[in-house]
Amino acid sequence: MRRRDFIAAIIGSATEWPLAAVRAQQAMPVIGFLNAAFLAGYPGPLSAFLKGLGETGYSDGQNVAIQYRWAEGHNDRLPSMAADLVRSQVTVIAATSTPAALAAKAATSTIPIVFRRAVIRSSSAL
Repeated sequence: MRRRDFIAAIIGSATEWPLAAVRAQQAMPVIGFLNAAFLAGYPGPLSAFLKGLGETGYSDGQNVAIQYRWAEGHNDRLPSMAADLVRSQVTVIAATSTPAALAAKAATSTIPIVFRRAVIRSSSAL
């Protein structure tokens, strides 16, 4: 091998290393799931959440990761849990109640927050 060919091969492979490293470091998005309730009392809505993700092409552990935080009825825990999700640098926070959404809003101004809006139905006809 001539010196010129050797140098070209080294330079060529050196320019490929950073690109390979970038491809290897592309992590899957992480959803921070912030909930004021107990996991045991939330199977239906959680199942619907996971089904909705699946319908849009996302599957937990395959192409998205979910970090769950359950306050277990203690809303005073939500601010520290939201701050923990922010420190974990999640991609988005899914807040499942008004207290969870407010805690997430107080914890970050840069991470998107999605939340479920409560629908209040009146029992009387208008």
